[in-house]
Amino acid sequence: MFTRKDTKVINIGGVKIGGGNPIAVQSMTNTNTKDWKATVKQIKQLEEVGCEIVRISVPDIESAKNIKNIKKHIKIPLVADIHFDHRLALESIKQGIDKLRINPGNIGSKAKVMELVKEAKSAHIPIRIGVNAGSLKDVHNFSTVKDKAKALVKAAIEHVKILENCNFDDIAVSLKASDAETTIEAYKLFATKRKYPTHLGITEAGSVFRGTIKSSVGLGIMLAQGLGDTIRVSLTANPVEEVRVAYQILQSLNLRNTGLELISCPTCSRTKINLIKIVNELEIELAKIHKKSSDKKIKIAVMGCVVNGPGEAKEADFGIAGGNGEGVLFQKGKIIGKIPEDKWVQKIVSMYKKFKY
Repeated sequence: MFTRKDTKVINIGGVKIGGGNPIAVQSMTNTNTKDWKATVKQIKQLEEVGCEIVRISVPDIESAKNIKNIKKHIKIPLVADIHFDHRLALESIKQGIDKLRINPGNIGSKAKVMELVKEAKSAHIPIRIGVNAGSLKDVHNFSTVKDKAKALVKAAIEHVKILENCNFDDIAVSLKASDAETTIEAYKLFATKRKYPTHLGITEAGSVFRGTIKSSVGLGIMLAQGLGDTIRVSLTANPVEEVRVAYQILQSLNLRNTGLELISCPTCSRTKINLIKIVNELEIELAKIHKKSSDKKIKIAVMGCVVNGPGEAKEADFGIAGGNGEGVLFQKGKIIGKIPEDKWVQKIVSMYKKFKY
């Protein structure tokens, strides 16, 4: 287990981050917030896959006034993403938002920030200072990664000080760039300056393919160094994919447990079954099943041939080692029968549903 940085605890609508609390998984809707019903529908989909905090963009007053309606129909804390106009933050507070996210690069004058901080403090609403490299005008003038990281941290600290001068310390911070190296350096540097909880992410990471890889590398390095109290994987995709990727990153470092580990081989010419199709179908079907959380994991092995297949299947809670159009079914290390290829998904899903720790 990695030694996590000691950070302040803040409460986001009942979800505590910092101070050694579990690293919370969050995402952001990509619906039009003016359409509160569509936004609620997407948030419910995110709740289904384990999202613990959700953010919505608030680009106008109509969107801000929808917050009350949205909150009535969801179970997880709601964060308002505010840019350019501090009045949108003030309205979001009135509507019962659980947290604000503001960007020091575009929110306006110190007086405007101080006004919204006063209201947030009165309502006991935390604020995330979200610094993005793309929003800071001077960050692109620096040629080295360390200089860019310093610029991100400088902007964050300047804004932190404004809040601190208002006797407000219910703060989280993010320092995101679209490249992993700058982001990593920025978070490392910030951790030496303040003990506020940090929201990790590689911004504008890209498609499911590219963004998952970039986020896994960047977040993995930071998490392994003890950084981070909540994470968001930014993908150009359905936000449900962000949550699924986030949990797998955390589970791979034993920082969170989804309750399921699915092992499968990359296949080779010895494979006589369509393992790729089977595993893809399994991922979809298993994701639909929500078992109660546990400290334990169910380990399932789905292997293509007899080289590593029997060994991996025996080590798993249950699994299948492939043969020619069929497979040998194992449970707790013992062979319990053979099963044709077209029944693998159905059988494994059934065993998973019935499995008892």
